[in-house]
Amino acid sequence: MGLDEDALDYHARDPPGKISISTTKPTNTQRDLSLAYSPGVAAPCEHIDEDETEAYTYTAKSNLVGVISNGSAVLGLGNIGADAAKPVMEGKGVLFKRFADIDVFDIELDLSDTDALVESVLAMEPTFGGINLEDIRAPECFEIEARLREQMDIPVFHDDQHGTAIITGAGLLNGVEILDKELDDLTVVISGAGASAIATGRFYTALGVPRENITMCDSQGILTEARAEAGELNEYKAAFTRDVPEGGLAAAMVGADVFVGLSVGDIVSPEMVRSMAANPMVFAMANPDPEIGYQAAKTARGDTVIAATGRSDFPNQINNVLGFPFIFRGALDVRASEINEEMKVAAAEALGDLAQEDVPDKVVQAYGDQPLQFGPEYVIPKPLDPRVLLRVAPAVAKAAMETGVARHVIEDLEAYREDLEARLGKSREMMRIIYNKAKSDPKRVALAEGADEKTIRAANQMVDAEIAEPVLIGDRETITDRVEQLGLEFDPEILDPQQADLTVQSDHLYGQRQRKGMTRSEARDLVTKDPNYLASVLVDRGEADAMLTGLTYHYPSALRPPLQVIGTAADAEFAGGVYMLTFQNRVVFVADATVNRDPSAACLEEIAHHTASLAREFNVEPRVAMLSYSDFGSVDDDATRVPRKAAKQLRNRPDVEYPVDGEMQADTALVEDMLTGTYDFSELSEPATVLVFPNLEAGNIGYKILQRLGNAEAIGPMLVGMDQPVHVLQRGDSVADIVNLAAVAVVDAQEQSSGS
Repeated sequence: MGLDEDALDYHARDPPGKISISTTKPTNTQRDLSLAYSPGVAAPCEHIDEDETEAYTYTAKSNLVGVISNGSAVLGLGNIGADAAKPVMEGKGVLFKRFADIDVFDIELDLSDTDALVESVLAMEPTFGGINLEDIRAPECFEIEARLREQMDIPVFHDDQHGTAIITGAGLLNGVEILDKELDDLTVVISGAGASAIATGRFYTALGVPRENITMCDSQGILTEARAEAGELNEYKAAFTRDVPEGGLAAAMVGADVFVGLSVGDIVSPEMVRSMAANPMVFAMANPDPEIGYQAAKTARGDTVIAATGRSDFPNQINNVLGFPFIFRGALDVRASEINEEMKVAAAEALGDLAQEDVPDKVVQAYGDQPLQFGPEYVIPKPLDPRVLLRVAPAVAKAAMETGVARHVIEDLEAYREDLEARLGKSREMMRIIYNKAKSDPKRVALAEGADEKTIRAANQMVDAEIAEPVLIGDRETITDRVEQLGLEFDPEILDPQQADLTVQSDHLYGQRQRKGMTRSEARDLVTKDPNYLASVLVDRGEADAMLTGLTYHYPSALRPPLQVIGTAADAEFAGGVYMLTFQNRVVFVADATVNRDPSAACLEEIAHHTASLAREFNVEPRVAMLSYSDFGSVDDDATRVPRKAAKQLRNRPDVEYPVDGEMQADTALVEDMLTGTYDFSELSEPATVLVFPNLEAGNIGYKILQRLGNAEAIGPMLVGMDQPVHVLQRGDSVADIVNLAAVAVVDAQEQSSGS
């Protein structure tokens, strides 16, 4: 099947279309229904009647955008009418929801009259928190947006105009930095004089490009004063006329610093690119075929060409989805009355700044592992980068507040970012708790694989986030070179075993292991040649507060040195591996998933207690379930007696103040009705938050099934039971995984220091 057939099948699959409405409140009982509708619904109605702004409190208005079109200018399809435009508008709703968690009603109006369309949209103001106009032809779109903005008290945004302008604006800001040019010296040529072209010209002037430096061309050539005087141009095109001789696009591009294509494909030749000024920018965004292909633009000349297109199969894709979801998110969250120029500039600047940061591994992997590093091939962030929400929405909200169009003031923008992060998933919300704790008292973390690229990037992020003081163990020259290659502004602390005097450390290791067969020379070799032993000694001596390893080692071999040197805690005989699994509305901690193959009752008891303490670090109240295939003695054999005994022993400990029960089946542990109904005698009255599996095989299989089939996000493995904070990564873990475990290690170290 081709793309068209696949798309038809995708849209026709039951249920047809791409969006649906779901309830956000319980509707399980008669009382629920009486609250949702009559008679209970009268109460919020009366409050809103007294104060219309209460609609933001009691209804979905604060998170609802109307995507409105008459289908008169659908991208690539033209005037196809309201009915045929509906799949596009539904798609727009999908993007709003996917990227910014904004709900959408798509409204297709079978209206070609400007006055009628304006009046229809005006009448919908009570329904929406904002209006996104879409695919309305020029020049009518200018008048429609202007009238609606003037008469409505909610944001009105025509994405076809402003979206491209903002995204290319971000590229422009980074382009001048890379190429060492100044905005007020740039000469810009824009091919096309429709809605997006005119909006882009306006926006570039807001960024600092003088209007007299912008030359705009339509299908007839340069917009000149002579053409305006001859009555050839409408009022919107006339705003960009220049007192220059008439000519075509080729003449306009001679000596230009920037080409912006918003017209038709294949109208720019390599010769035209060669005629531009030194180190030009070429933003060719005609769809589906750009004015000039990416490779043709890049290879047209010998100097640096920053090229961008609307295509996803080449670097620097100009994609409006980088703008509208996040701009509306910020505008809605401060209840802005409009989206003004300052808010658009703030969005462009935030996007530009983000492109200069290190890119998460998951984003790189989503785009086929192509290199994503700030430079000519990466001037604009990728749409799938979840950080766009965290950068753009706060910037837009801040600009709205500073310019007086916000009706709700966000007092703490950092807390607002945390709220946004929670929209990206429960795991990010949970890790934010740990990050905030880590930031309060950062600790020294020894990174055994300090020369690894991921480790270096993670260390840089730890410093940026102010959660840890990383110590990179490895060859100094290799680490320094990689920092430079990665383009990081980072001066790490490096411990090079081949350069440092490690006599004290090797003596410490020898003292630890001399009665277990280790010679002094072996200790010296291990400290200088095995970074896991060196990191373990640093932690054991108090020269570092925690250590991370395992990225390039098998788990058992990475765990062996810290077990030998640091050992388990004074009150512990066993270490265990714990995963935190986050679902949409639930968090569970799963143990043991990495260490103990066939644990005894004492081992299960101890690991459960340590896992409960870990849960509290995440502000999760522990409720411990010892899992089995038996419910409270329904099967009595050697296998079920172990978790049953572990639960009893743990309950009897004087230092346990949380509910513990078992043995029980997994569904019993997780379903409240079973705990309070069938097994109302259980110590657990609410679903378990700590699941202790009977053995390593069950734990490892169980967490992976939950992760894959339950769409849970897994954080870990987090090692519990050690005398000092040690965490062993899994081979292939991402930079984000390393940073997360470093934050957990720092909080572990804080807990230990406060308890000592």
